[in-house]
Amino acid sequence: MRKITDIFFDLDHTLWDFEANSKVAFESIFKKHALPINIEKFLNYYVPINFKFWKLYRDEKISQETLKFGRLKETFEIIKIQVSFDQIKALSSDYLIELPKSNTLFEGTHVLLQYLRAKGYNMHIITNGFEKVQIKKLENSNINEYFDQIITSESVGVKKPNPLVFNEALKMANVTATNAIMIGDNWEADIMGAKNAGLDVIYCNFNKQSVGNNIKSVNNLLEIKQFL
Repeated sequence: MRKITDIFFDLDHTLWDFEANSKVAFESIFKKHALPINIEKFLNYYVPINFKFWKLYRDEKISQETLKFGRLKETFEIIKIQVSFDQIKALSSDYLIELPKSNTLFEGTHVLLQYLRAKGYNMHIITNGFEKVQIKKLENSNINEYFDQIITSESVGVKKPNPLVFNEALKMANVTATNAIMIGDNWEADIMGAKNAGLDVIYCNFNKQSVGNNIKSVNNLLEIKQFL
């Protein structure tokens, strides 16, 4: 029987409502740059394109700069909006400035974190997101105080699901894999990555996908309390 002492959380799409906050950021920068873009139409294409580019980035197939620029360029091309190279660069930069200013969290985030802290768990973040942006997200949403260690793929040099990220996280937290659990929304990066590194896992299955019985799965954050 495992005795869990340390909990590692993913941030985006797990605790921090990326899509809601991203929408606010895009609305702000489109207004700033006087771009007459229908935000719903834009996001309808951007969201899956961004997901595709992040997978390429996670798999070490593209650089961070290609991710930042390419996801916007491809979306603008599909919706047939003429935007110059320099304007895309400016939009990309402004987006990452605006993004962490929003602080919408998934329902139950503070309640869950308070519950886990009261039970004595050590809590940490493991994220593939850009380090400076992720730190600001945690600060602006007032959840940074809950976490002892913030492990980013930038600081480690490789990205989830690479086991080196999880090994480094365990080392930084001074805990063994048998005493640790990973909670996240991404099946490949968070769940399979952590399992392959020997951690227990809880899958934030907010979209209610079909998963095997051997994986702890929750449809909302407060359901995590049944496991911890």
